[in-house]
Amino acid sequence: MILRTLMTFIVCLTGLITLGADPETNPFANARFVDLAYPLNATNQYWPGDDYSGFELKTIATLEKDGVLSKAISLPEHLGTHIDAPNHFEPNQQDVSQLTPKQLFGPGVVIDISVRAEMDADTMLTVEDIRNWEKQHGKIPDGAIVLLNTGWGRFWKNTVRYQNRDARGQLHFPSFSAEAASFLVEKRKIRGIGVDNLSIDRGISTDFAVHHIINKAEKFGLENVAHLDKLPAKGFQVLVAPMKIENGTGGPTRIWAMLAK
Repeated sequence: MILRTLMTFIVCLTGLITLGADPETNPFANARFVDLAYPLNATNQYWPGDDYSGFELKTIATLEKDGVLSKAISLPEHLGTHIDAPNHFEPNQQDVSQLTPKQLFGPGVVIDISVRAEMDADTMLTVEDIRNWEKQHGKIPDGAIVLLNTGWGRFWKNTVRYQNRDARGQLHFPSFSAEAASFLVEKRKIRGIGVDNLSIDRGISTDFAVHHIINKAEKFGLENVAHLDKLPAKGFQVLVAPMKIENGTGGPTRIWAMLAK
């Protein structure tokens, strides 16, 4: 059922809605979509590693000279809205090209800790937060993609504020706790997690425990997810569509949420 729904979803995204198909034959005529990915450009945020560089777009052929417009891109895998494949932090796991449609499609939920994050940049999602969310919204369904709204999306265009470094250069931004990640994997059988900032681990993390927990369980992480403030807490589906890079540890990713109108 999931794969059949996914195939229909893909048909819809490739033109069914935009071509104005008959509502009687269009199963998504009463659906709306939220794009959860930022456009790729030179201002994109990325992990500030020593050997990392930003996005570059270079023209290699022009209509005037060559009769065709063509460009070349250069970027690290983990830039902008992107996926962390299971092999990113754990050996002998799937690379990004090996992830299946079943793994990349599922019910979405949003847990919001943005108010607390505004007061404490080092805060993290706890198991208690998850249980409190479930008291209000019901149990997180099996196969869910759990998205964490920290409010960091409002800093997307401000690198200094997005990284939020202290005087020593230490990053400060909120994310998942290791306990919450383990709970979601073991007790809620999720497909993946995502966050609206640089990492599924907090900025102050030194052991990247959440990455290890998620990747060891053959799950993926989504980072720099856009527009989480436009989503409800539940009641939508998520489609994750990363670049299919053979042996890649991740890559730029389109993410859509499908909701009822």
